[in-house]
Amino acid sequence: MLRFAVTGGKGGTGKSMVSVALAYALSKKFKVLLVDLDVDCPDDHLLMNATLKKIKDVTHFVPILDKRKCKKCGVCAKACPENAVVFVEGHYPIFIRDQCIGCKACMYSCPLGAIKEGSEIIGSIQQAKININLNLITGMMKPGYEESSHIVNAVKDYIKDIQKNYDFVVFDTAAGTHCNVISALLDADLALVVTEPTPFGKHDANVMLKLLKKLGIKHYVIVNRHGIGNTNAIVKLAARFKSKILSYIPYSRDIARLYSLGRPVEHESINKIVNKLVKEKIKENENKK
Repeated sequence: MLRFAVTGGKGGTGKSMVSVALAYALSKKFKVLLVDLDVDCPDDHLLMNATLKKIKDVTHFVPILDKRKCKKCGVCAKACPENAVVFVEGHYPIFIRDQCIGCKACMYSCPLGAIKEGSEIIGSIQQAKININLNLITGMMKPGYEESSHIVNAVKDYIKDIQKNYDFVVFDTAAGTHCNVISALLDADLALVVTEPTPFGKHDANVMLKLLKKLGIKHYVIVNRHGIGNTNAIVKLAARFKSKILSYIPYSRDIARLYSLGRPVEHESINKIVNKLVKEKIKENENKK
């Protein structure tokens, strides 16, 4: 099994397009699990004209205060690492829902057991069968909730046991380099950094390459929309990080048409990446022997 993440920092560089195209191409010969971890705005199912079916809800810890036991000591507020508990002397603590990360420090620290464990639904895990070899698992955050890394972690926990049944696992990450993207990248054997030859594309690819270096994750660069700007700037950036550019995906009307029709992109530039991933899988298998 080879687990790889498709990421890149900047939004709109084509991460989902590349994720779907690679998953579809690999599924012609291998068993593939595509995991959409852009839980704020998942769209891999749209790019495949697939209908999602909910597997389960994702719940999150919510502190419930028992005022009969609470003595207004303020210990819970001091224990909270996110300042999600507001305490004013002489008053009951106030819990700020959107600030809470669910660590339960308030509950464990309360000397009187006045805080109980509650829960709320913050999202869901959904799936779609694309073809005989390709399955899609999607995390979807409930509108109005802010901390998406909880859903990302829930999805990764869900696939922990089933991923071993696949030859390739593709993680499609969100844009940016924040907590939910880091959660998506962890456990990946390698990462594909999708960028575009624009100043914003270069800037965010630079940030992502720094992050991957810090995380110690092997990575390659893919230049999408090749031909619209200064590709040489991306080449120099990749060279600075000693990162190999795997493929140049052209700015093409044919690719845009397939994308708009909800069909996986099939192109020689995608095939180049697939060939490299197959070689990486063979190498991974040899290393485990």
